[in-house]
Amino acid sequence: MRRRALVRTGLAAALAAALALVSAGCVPVVDEPDAAPSGAGNAIQQLDELTVAAAGSMKGYSRTRFPHWRGTGKNCDVRDSVLQRDGASIKLSGCNVVGGHWESRYDGLVLTDPADVDIDHVVPLANAWRSGADEWDDSKRGDFANDLTRPQLVAVSARSNRAKGDQDPSQWKPANRSYWCQYAADWVTVKHYWRLTVTSAEKATLTDMLEGCK
Repeated sequence: MRRRALVRTGLAAALAAALALVSAGCVPVVDEPDAAPSGAGNAIQQLDELTVAAAGSMKGYSRTRFPHWRGTGKNCDVRDSVLQRDGASIKLSGCNVVGGHWESRYDGLVLTDPADVDIDHVVPLANAWRSGADEWDDSKRGDFANDLTRPQLVAVSARSNRAKGDQDPSQWKPANRSYWCQYAADWVTVKHYWRLTVTSAEKATLTDMLEGCK
């Protein structure tokens, strides 16, 4: 009986949350679910399944080939969704995020103005282009750039996002070393789902980062 009561309570809470989003004018983004790695062992297994190849050409690349940010209701978009998900004490105007508190996972910097927060693509758009996305159409590239289901979008400091640029883990790692395990696992999860390739240096670095992770 207690279990049934808990289930009913959980369903009621989920319904209330959904109604709150609707009343704010936000439409949840529906995406195909995909299981994230349960630990470093699974991430290493997924890494082993990726194709190793030299980085491709940047010919034809433009960020406009990865349309973002998609709307999520009224004048709100995927950026607002990530700001709400990753922040605390969020303040809204409609469903636009106008205030809150964020701790950048890459460098630990605490941010209180959403204008100072960048939404980083864990696997950068240019890196994706060089590892297979150049062969996609713009619609699929848009799905990748707005992917809220995989760990592809994260709120971080503008400083850390600029430092990262389009580099892979063999070229850049978060200053916050305690985040390396999660960062490596997230990188692998995204590349595995989207069937992107890795370079030999990238794979070696990811393997090193995942060793010793739980």
